[in-house]
Amino acid sequence: MNLTIILMVIVACLALVFTVQNVAAVTVSIFFWDISLSLALLIFFILAIGLIIGWFLHSFIAYRKGKKEVDEIQADFRSSKQ
Repeated sequence: MNLTIILMVIVACLALVFTVQNVAAVTVSIFFWDISLSLALLIFFILAIGLIIGWFLHSFIAYRKGKKEVDEIQADFRSSKQ
C-alpha cells in the first residue's frame, strides 16, 4: 500500500477521535456576536480558513514569481533582438 494513503488514513482516524472527544459547546465572542458551537467544529473552521488563506497567498506569490520570470525573459529577448 502507498505510504501517502496510510498516512492519510491515520490522520483521518486521529481527526475522528479528536472530533468525538471534543463535542462540548463553547461560546465565541467576536465584536458584538456570540456564537455557540462545538470545540471540534470551531477548530475545523479555523483550520479551514487558515488553509484557504495560505493557499491563496501561495498562489499569489507563485503568480508574481512567474510574472517576474516572464518579464525577465521578454526583456532578454528584446535586448538580444536589437
